[in-house]
Amino acid sequence: MNYKNLKKYIYIVLSILVLILYTKDIDFSGKSHYKEITVINEPDIKSVLVNKNYKLPIEYVPNDLTLISNLYAYENKYLRKEAKDAFEQLSRDASTLGYKIIAVSAYRDYYYQDQLYNNYIKEKGSQYADKCSARPGHSEHQTGLAVDVMGSNNDYDHFENSLEFEWMKNNAHHYGFILRYPENKTKITGFKYEPWHYRYVGITIANIIYQENITLEEYYDKYINLN
Repeated sequence: MNYKNLKKYIYIVLSILVLILYTKDIDFSGKSHYKEITVINEPDIKSVLVNKNYKLPIEYVPNDLTLISNLYAYENKYLRKEAKDAFEQLSRDASTLGYKIIAVSAYRDYYYQDQLYNNYIKEKGSQYADKCSARPGHSEHQTGLAVDVMGSNNDYDHFENSLEFEWMKNNAHHYGFILRYPENKTKITGFKYEPWHYRYVGITIANIIYQENITLEEYYDKYINLN
């Protein structure tokens, strides 16, 4: 390798390293995670974007939280009324096909999320906590529109290995739900792959996100553009 080619090679390698370092904590919109934060002023809209850059008010509690039937959830799990009805219909239809889809986590208030997040920090450190748990105010569960599900293997951490996973992944959009944190989309969503976490956005938006294989962040960037 001659000197000119060596310089070119070093330049390319350094450019790649700089790019990696620069984007390590940057989402696809160019915002540093948890650095450029906007408090959401319309938290009640069902397509509301909540992530590491868009935060719900501390005092926000949906005014139409409704108890999910114990046929389709662990005890005392709540979603907003529209999302709750849609989830029960989804679980009911799945049941007729021999599947079992149960809600294991749904609405969480700001203070519960604060406790959960800080428990992760105590157990495994802040870096791990930020990969797998939202900071308080940044959790979709506070919207009352997000639900974590479990299948017939009775282990939501391994929902991907259940009989129900493929059905859920391919049919949830018919009921207005999306797989919120897909595989290989961590740079965009800010969170690791969570095959058990589904988010209600309504049938119209859910179908667009499913058909185009995009995230809610990408939907906003393409169709709403908050910038």
